[in-house]
Amino acid sequence: MALRPLGDRIVVRREAPEETTAGGIVLPDTAKNKPQRGVVLAVGPGKLKKDGTRAPMQLKAGDRVLFTSWAGDEFKDRAKNEEILIMHESDVLCVIEEK
Repeated sequence: MALRPLGDRIVVRREAPEETTAGGIVLPDTAKNKPQRGVVLAVGPGKLKKDGTRAPMQLKAGDRVLFTSWAGDEFKDRAKNEEILIMHESDVLCVIEEK
């Protein structure tokens, strides 16, 4: 299934939740928090401005991002058996850059 987001929306695959705590305690499924990090899979063309032009997107496919906890709508990609998020670019707080 290929998704092509519209406007200023992006498609994000959420990172896997932590399996253990910093102290080494294994977490059951009910205690795992959904991570607020993910990888951008697809990016829309940009928000349409009043003058008819599009604002350029600041993100690109492959960016690792940190987003708000209530960001986007969650969907199940049955072909890959994973959950994806579709959200507005403004829901992203920052890009995570590896040093």
